[in-house]
Amino acid sequence: MTYHPKSEFLRVIIERGFLADCTNLQELDEALNKGMVTAYIGYDATAASLHVGHLLNIMLLRWFQKTGNKPITLMGGGTTKVGDPSFRADERPLLTPAQIDSNIDGMQQVFARYLDYDNGENVALMRNNAEWLDELNYLDFLRDIGRHFSVNRMLSFESVKSRLDREQSLSFLEFNYMILQAYDFLELNRRYGCLLQMGGSDQWGNIVNGIDLTRRVLDNEIYGLTTPLLTTSDGKKMGKSQGGAIWLNAEMLSPYEFWQFWRNTTDADTGRFLKLYTELPVEECDRLGALEGSEINQAKIILANEVTKLLHGEEAAKAAEATAREVFEKGGMGDDLPTVEFTAEEFGEGISIVQLFVKTGLSGSGKEAKRLFADNGAKVNDQDHKDAGLFVTPDMLKEPMKLSAGKKRHALVVLKD
Repeated sequence: MTYHPKSEFLRVIIERGFLADCTNLQELDEALNKGMVTAYIGYDATAASLHVGHLLNIMLLRWFQKTGNKPITLMGGGTTKVGDPSFRADERPLLTPAQIDSNIDGMQQVFARYLDYDNGENVALMRNNAEWLDELNYLDFLRDIGRHFSVNRMLSFESVKSRLDREQSLSFLEFNYMILQAYDFLELNRRYGCLLQMGGSDQWGNIVNGIDLTRRVLDNEIYGLTTPLLTTSDGKKMGKSQGGAIWLNAEMLSPYEFWQFWRNTTDADTGRFLKLYTELPVEECDRLGALEGSEINQAKIILANEVTKLLHGEEAAKAAEATAREVFEKGGMGDDLPTVEFTAEEFGEGISIVQLFVKTGLSGSGKEAKRLFADNGAKVNDQDHKDAGLFVTPDMLKEPMKLSAGKKRHALVVLKD
């Protein structure tokens, strides 16, 4: 029998496709129905920006706050020093404290677009787990917390087991990660009455550990909820593109490129992504997702506009759509196209066209760029171009040069005076 929740939050996220698993759906629903609940999601500071892979759970926090609850964004200033081994083939590179702090600064800019940290009874909180993890005494921690963990059980979790089954090394440092994440949940419950941890389904084992630890140490009942690990309809991991990660900070990926990523959504994913990444009514998402032929392109433009508006603002979304129309419908340059500028000194006597495709991010390597030329996928100034041996001299850049990889990816090369 399918459970029909009473709380607005669970009704919204189930209808829109956010729910993968929950430790006790009925009890959580009752807690949410009684009044405001506090929940958190943790983010390790492994890069200077969050990327599209994080956006699903950021939207989950946004819906949590919009339905009257209190979200906590927990920055992993402490856990990043260890590194989450979940489903990884190798150990994460260790970052310095200064790098971690710098990454946290970059990540905070994004959360401020989606959550309200300033107003209302259910104002969002941002905390850093270094606040308690940096102060831990190792022997006290082993005695008070470590004794509640069974190594046998920890080895049985899929995130660890998959690494060991492939006979890939798992350091003792990484093995401690799940204990530290469990301790985060305990601390947030103790300090803020946090009842719920949410995260991607790859975090299920870590979340369950935190629930068990809090029950043993504080005798408190808390809950875990996970979202599905998203893949696109062609089986690719959500958020990856030929040019690399789709970053959420404008300094690392322009609003136009972000908009273009969503505009390039496959037909089969459009309706599902509208429900997950926008706030349009579910009925409208279903209607748009069911469009066929050339009409589905309008749905993709709506998807791109709505997602870009949430992250970068309405003006950026409008500018991105205008640039796209200029580039695709009129064959123009478009002011907001990704642009790589060279000084005369940097450009020297010239650069090969293959290297320009790499430097603009249109190709991941010289080999990939040469294959693009061989497959007739490269254009220079909107003209088909097959000569991968072209050497671009300063004289050829008196006007900006437009490079195109296929029909949808473009960049400008500009020589500064």
